[in-house]
Amino acid sequence: MTSPRASTRSADPSAVEVEVDPTPRVHLAELNVATLRHPLDDPRMQDFVDLLDPVNTAADQAPGFVWRLVEEGQPDATGMRPAGDDVIVNLSVWETMGALWDFAYRSGHLDAMRRRREWFERHVEAHLVMWWIPAGHLPTVAEALERLADLRDNGPSPRAFTFASSFTPAGTPTPTGSAHAHAQPDLF
Repeated sequence: MTSPRASTRSADPSAVEVEVDPTPRVHLAELNVATLRHPLDDPRMQDFVDLLDPVNTAADQAPGFVWRLVEEGQPDATGMRPAGDDVIVNLSVWETMGALWDFAYRSGHLDAMRRRREWFERHVEAHLVMWWIPAGHLPTVAEALERLADLRDNGPSPRAFTFASSFTPAGTPTPTGSAHAHAQPDLF
């Protein structure tokens, strides 16, 4: 993300000019939830389970990736069920919305998404939510689920939004013609 920079000059001509960025750094937090059609140990879910490691590795190595939720001692968060026994969660942090978009829609992750109806129920309400966080903050599952509830209850806002109805870190709506405005609003 580019931001305006203010230059400060010292009265001392030998002093080095320093640029001060008045805009606090932010990252994008993302939560999506998916309701399983079958338990993860069901043979019908095997292709999905087999894709977990390669897709998670690709995310970990993607430009702009910051962090993703994993269960302690596990390589992913599929064993965590904070949204229900048959609901898996994906919570991650990205440097920019563009970085998340590129991973979700311009990488091998897209191949897995194209098969999501084999593994997950179709949601009738929002199941993806994004929001801006201070750089360095790692969102909790409770925080993420609260943002999802906010989106479901109140619609898109600077507190909780989707690719299709997104907001800038300053809280202004993203232009409808932007590259991400026509995104599919789900990652699972």
